[in-house]
Amino acid sequence: MRHCLWAINFWVLFCFCSVGYAYSPREVINLNREWKYMQGDLQGAEKTDYDDNNWETIGIPHSFSIPYFMSKDFYTGYGWYRKRVFFTDRNLSGKIFLEFDGVFQEAEIFLNGKFIDRHCGGYTGFSVDITDAAQKGDNVLAIRVNNLWQPTVAPRGGEHVFSGGIYRNVRLVLKSSTYIGWYGTFVTTSGLDASNGKYGIVDISTEICHSEPETGNFRLVSNILSSEGRIIASAQKIIQLKGNTSQVVKQQTERIEHLFLWHPSHPVLYKLESLLFKGDELIDREETSFGFRWFEWTKDHGFFLNGKHLYFKGINVHQDQAGWGDAVTDAAARRDVALVKQAGFDMIRGSHYPHSPAFSKACDEEGVLFWSEAPFWATAGEKKDGYWTASAYPVRQEDCKEFEENVLQQLEEMIRIHRNHPSIIAWSMCNEPFFTAPETMHGIRKLLERMVARTHQLDPTRPAAIGGAQRPLGTERIDLIGDIVGYNGDGSTILDFQQPPIPNMVTEYGSTTSDRPGEYIPGWGDLQKNDAWKGVEWRSGQAIWCGFDHGSIFGEEMGKMGIVDYFRIPKRSWYWYRNAYANIAPPIWSVSGIPARLRLEASQYTGIRADGTDDVQLTVTVLDETGRELSNLPAVRLTLLSGPGEFPTGSSILFEADSDIRIMDGKAAIAFRSYYAGESVIEATSPGLEPARVKLTFSGAPVYQEGETPQVKNRPYIPFALQKQHKMQSFGLNNPAFGSSAAQGHATGYAADGKLDTWWEPENSDRKVYWTLDTERFLMLDEVCVRFAGAAPYQYKIEVSENNKDWIVVSDKTGNHVPLDSDLIKSDRQVKMHYLRISFPHSERYVTPKLAEVEVRGQLY
Repeated sequence: MRHCLWAINFWVLFCFCSVGYAYSPREVINLNREWKYMQGDLQGAEKTDYDDNNWETIGIPHSFSIPYFMSKDFYTGYGWYRKRVFFTDRNLSGKIFLEFDGVFQEAEIFLNGKFIDRHCGGYTGFSVDITDAAQKGDNVLAIRVNNLWQPTVAPRGGEHVFSGGIYRNVRLVLKSSTYIGWYGTFVTTSGLDASNGKYGIVDISTEICHSEPETGNFRLVSNILSSEGRIIASAQKIIQLKGNTSQVVKQQTERIEHLFLWHPSHPVLYKLESLLFKGDELIDREETSFGFRWFEWTKDHGFFLNGKHLYFKGINVHQDQAGWGDAVTDAAARRDVALVKQAGFDMIRGSHYPHSPAFSKACDEEGVLFWSEAPFWATAGEKKDGYWTASAYPVRQEDCKEFEENVLQQLEEMIRIHRNHPSIIAWSMCNEPFFTAPETMHGIRKLLERMVARTHQLDPTRPAAIGGAQRPLGTERIDLIGDIVGYNGDGSTILDFQQPPIPNMVTEYGSTTSDRPGEYIPGWGDLQKNDAWKGVEWRSGQAIWCGFDHGSIFGEEMGKMGIVDYFRIPKRSWYWYRNAYANIAPPIWSVSGIPARLRLEASQYTGIRADGTDDVQLTVTVLDETGRELSNLPAVRLTLLSGPGEFPTGSSILFEADSDIRIMDGKAAIAFRSYYAGESVIEATSPGLEPARVKLTFSGAPVYQEGETPQVKNRPYIPFALQKQHKMQSFGLNNPAFGSSAAQGHATGYAADGKLDTWWEPENSDRKVYWTLDTERFLMLDEVCVRFAGAAPYQYKIEVSENNKDWIVVSDKTGNHVPLDSDLIKSDRQVKMHYLRISFPHSERYVTPKLAEVEVRGQLY
């Protein structure tokens, strides 16, 4: 019997040593369920006795704008969230934290009426210590959120939408009084490049926080676990912490051999198990996923991963989805990454802000390289404070210091949260910050330099990138400030940026607007020039603009540039790329016919978590009597017949051909979620067609009780509309410019840089001379102002187009014989435009154009 007991004890000890601890004294509680929400700024809503009975019961992720379907306008203001939390004596014996993955954009946290903390920055998570305000029994948590434009908060501008809300996960984390800090572990690997991947050493930095007043001795054990969960290496250190202090503990493992490297084709992950002991008592435990891989960016031969050249095929991704807006679940983010991977892309640019931790995790697990970007960017439009077309950098001196500190704060949070993900190959400082008031460019440069230096301090293992750096030109260029650079649009062809003295990539190409189904073609944009889409030796890769349709403050025309639509149904261009990149032939396209029935499918049917991290993508398809997919557009309604769950519009949703909630090409789709467990039955119906049903099983939450569980509020879709005056706006400055050619020192962008002493000039051999401006907006033309560098009898024609294909002539001076240095053309009729083209036909009287500046004025529509 004694021998048996000894054997059992040995086996238990062996299991702990070989596979790590299963037990953790830390408790992490998903806090997404059963919140109360009310739009508006309500006095006293932080108080414990405030009556919130008439507030809407909602779940997190949540957005002020739900239901949202690509409207250019959105509610801007305040929203309040309240929730009751229960604490026991045991909970109160340690530390209590609230962790947020993202709140747009300012959050004020109250517990039991007491103000706890404030966080400003809409795309990075944060942790709040609520220990001192917590009490035994019921506690009232209140969060005051606003999405007001603020002059000292980044971004000050952008072209997507800025809806408010607690739109990412919330957690309650209970820890002991000595603990591992929030995202306090940093794992790096060394030795891989020197050994060509034969062995690796794990370097570990762990932040330990000690909140007791007395000095204490602790032991930190760091185990490296294989993908099967076996311990393959270990390190430990005894540490002494003085009262109420924190310390970063450095550890290093021995060589680890026979490794499996992380790569898009085999994304193998390992885990670091961090165990914190006080004596023999385990007081905290945390797991951190990481991968063994090394990479190199080079200026002459591109990008190398694990010692092998890789010209990556990238794609830009915004986070919002149909109905739910930015408030997408972890599962929905995972589906986006999977769609990218399925089409054969192997790189994502997180445009243009830090994405959720779940998104980075999905990139790790699916095997997609990730370019993570700080939220410092701007866009074309009026450079006036008060809205998201403002100058990228503050125009008032009193705002500069606070703005820079906010940018650096969000940069640091992005790196701290995402630094252990092997998929991340660059930290990008910005996107197109040159959309700023001209007098602030000096501030832009200095801030970018500060950001690059801070990035090097926080993570010396990854390069600091300058994203969207194709302006300004000449001596003021910003593309060489960082370690690597990304050029958008016309930056891929500007002579200044051909084989630059720095590793580089094309961060945006394409920008083709289309509705589903679209055409079965790629969207190479200016990469078609010289067949650059096939790859250039000195470039590391290229990323299409963009992956998914998204909401835009400039309207749905600007948002429909994805190869997948807003409802997450691929367009035909997605199938083109899948065929080219993944060698998968396209399906048989749907055709018009006689509809007979509907087919309803779900992305999963069972095991769906009812905690706000999971949901289901429902897709309905119109079929004829033989089961063939049709392109017909009957109105289709999805209805929750029984059980828990909700659409963004409530218990049902209607898809119509001429609605923002669209059925297109015979298909419609939407994400469905639940915050209660149980079986849900959903039916798809359309007048005269055979209906279809699915059953979904949700788990991991209180069971739904018919007649007792709070009913989902129906939220009719009413597009939000701002009362805005239609103002005349100017375009041209720093907008993309393209030309038939460009003489040395006279790039196309010089005709749109705001300076009369620089100009575009074609090459002498050019016989089809033209210059094109992409205003990046859809507008009603009012006037065009053209200025030349010196007077001459220029002969030219000015045309405008909505699609860069069909052109309308607005001025024809091809017969001009009079010297001129400028021209002002007033539109005498209603003309919609997106592009402007000036062509200079060759004739006996041809004069080489010296185009100094072009300005387009009009109203957005």
